[in-house]
Amino acid sequence: MRISELAEVTGTTVTTLKFYLRRGLLPPGRVVTRTQAEYDAEHVERVRLVRALSEVGGLDLAAVGRVLEAIESPDIGRLDVMATAQHALSGPREREGRGEGEGPGDGEGPGDGEDPPRGDERTRAWIAARDWQVDPRDAALDRLAASWSACDDAGIGLDEVRLDAYADAVERIARIDVTSVPPEPAAAVRQVVLGTVLVEPVLASLRLLAQQHTAITEGRRS
Repeated sequence: MRISELAEVTGTTVTTLKFYLRRGLLPPGRVVTRTQAEYDAEHVERVRLVRALSEVGGLDLAAVGRVLEAIESPDIGRLDVMATAQHALSGPREREGRGEGEGPGDGEGPGDGEDPPRGDERTRAWIAARDWQVDPRDAALDRLAASWSACDDAGIGLDEVRLDAYADAVERIARIDVTSVPPEPAAAVRQVVLGTVLVEPVLASLRLLAQQHTAITEGRRS
């Protein structure tokens, strides 16, 4: 199909498709003439994937590019799938506290002594008390600390006991996520990345509906 047909099939404009091509988000079509190329079902799937990641998942195009790169990586080992997927979603880590002359490749893993732990003291203490095995440099720790502090400022009363209850529920979700990952590495990366991005709005919607259901059913009992 020509690019105009690809646009019609995917509900996208030709201008947008040309932009995807320039950004490398869409692979080039098969060259037919100097000014024309043909596209196929793989291009249709790619366009729909890019739109899902950006429109449903809320990723910017730079993050979409990292996700696509992770999905297509041929050398990823299954044990590295989760780290690769989360790196694709969050972007390169900011390297803090590096001295002069140290390059971006110095210090390859947790515990190398170059990056300070992330998150505030209360958050790190809570993580340690739960014995969660996480990278101490993960930026998610900063996000948790900031969100937790915001709850305090708003007077929501999110103490350690309530946070533990949330964590228990999230661990059950995480087990579902991890056990659903296929054994083949490329498919595993795709599953983890897309599952993380596209299932997140599903979980958020389920939470709202569950709150509504619980409020109604608890109200009937009282």
